Amino acid sequence: MSDDGRRYLTTPIYYASGEPHLGHAYTTILADVLARFWRQDGRDVFFLTGTDEHGQKIQEEAARRGVEPLALCDEMAERFAAAWRTLSISHDRFIRTTEPEHVAVVQAFLQRLWDRGEIYEDTYRGWYCVHEERYWTAKDLGPDNACPDCGRPTRHVEEKNYFFKMSTYQDALVRHIRENPDWIVPEVRRNEILGFLQNPLEDLSISRPKSRLRWGITLPFDEDHVAYVWVDALINYLTASGAIDPSRPPAEQGWDDVSGSWWPADLHLMGKDIITTHAVYWPTLLMGVGLPVQRQILAHGWWVVGDTKMSKSLGNVIDPLALRDDFGTDAVRWYLMREMPTGSDASYTPERFLTRYDELGNVLGNLASRAISMIGKYRDGVVPDASGTGLDAQVAETFARAREAMEQYKVHEALAAAMDLARTANGYVEDRQPWSQAKDPSQAGDLDETLATLARTLLALCALFEPVAPGRMGDLAGRLGLDGVPTLEQARATDLRRRPVTKGDPLFPRIEPSWASD
Repeated sequence: MSDDGRRYLTTPIYYASGEPHLGHAYTTILADVLARFWRQDGRDVFFLTGTDEHGQKIQEEAARRGVEPLALCDEMAERFAAAWRTLSISHDRFIRTTEPEHVAVVQAFLQRLWDRGEIYEDTYRGWYCVHEERYWTAKDLGPDNACPDCGRPTRHVEEKNYFFKMSTYQDALVRHIRENPDWIVPEVRRNEILGFLQNPLEDLSISRPKSRLRWGITLPFDEDHVAYVWVDALINYLTASGAIDPSRPPAEQGWDDVSGSWWPADLHLMGKDIITTHAVYWPTLLMGVGLPVQRQILAHGWWVVGDTKMSKSLGNVIDPLALRDDFGTDAVRWYLMREMPTGSDASYTPERFLTRYDELGNVLGNLASRAISMIGKYRDGVVPDASGTGLDAQVAETFARAREAMEQYKVHEALAAAMDLARTANGYVEDRQPWSQAKDPSQAGDLDETLATLARTLLALCALFEPVAPGRMGDLAGRLGLDGVPTLEQARATDLRRRPVTKGDPLFPRIEPSWASD
């Protein structure tokens, strides 16, 4: 991570040939929770997501629909953008690889490789999978020449390509990984890449002939070829960083000085299935142009249904927006973040979803309801003028636990710490018994301290839960008389004494899900 407190965080850019689904949503919500927590903790954050809009799949899908490729991309990009609005994603930029700025940066990047002698022309002979946009050797293929990744038929091709001398950077990449043990997390993914690099690294085909594929970014040194879609896509992280000025010729770019930009990225976040492109292709390409590599890579696990990976081609993809229709955005976000330990696989079941939703309602929602109700009942809806420090030690400990967990990307542990604080506060209510204190005038001061402590703790919980439940925590902040959710520092410093509160409806009401009647 950068030592100046800034954080540049990226998701993959999603291929614009299919609808957003739970896998996309998990990656993007995980990134959003990290970005929101870092902002809550006082950091300057730049959060990037977007859509990958070139390649043969787009060209063929557009032809199948009888539309131009850009028209298809416009439609799909808006669907992703709309899904992220619905899921409360707080990205700072939504990039599209068809943007003129990105096209110019890709061409500048490739021209830089060409000028440095990092690219050569050769003939490729082998098997090609349109769905994965990848070449395969015969030894890689499954039965009937099937793609080893997706199982679809491959095509035998023989064509002129341009190749990047990726093999020349193998030793440098291995050395970087070994010298920076946290560069790839979790460790199992790091070991996977090191295992991959035990075999000789082949050079990377970075072009496709226009005779086969026209929908792509034209190579600056050969009008008859377009950039390989993965190379085009990976460069989006650089485009958005502002390190390369697309208005200047490649030779005049400040390749040796990226100060003033967001590059290098602090964290590339992605699913484990695309770790190789991010941990091998991308850093070697960056080495090829002389730019610093990204600071860290986090590859998360897969959502599975039963024992099977969630996959569009298998027809078992769950629509996160359908879950949202019953329970709301924050409940979906909470379930996804609370249920899956970052880096591991997790299994979706409706029963587990309901269990996690009930946790929100029975612990956090119940605390907010009873605390604000008692302030209304016993103190006319105004937080008493008392110190409210009864749980300050527990709040400080929770903040420390949450920070430590988030720095290690253990989001589920940070959220567990926050929920533990809510449980502690519920236990505080039972220990203090404010309903009994209210009956004894001699305990008026104790009752004031109880209620003020609960209000103060709710404020801390509001700040802790905001990254995962921004909508409901905005509601809770309003009920505590605030204009918005406080940062962690503000939550510790804000004085709620003599501030009016409002009860409102339950934050997480009991719901009969639509599937229960199926």
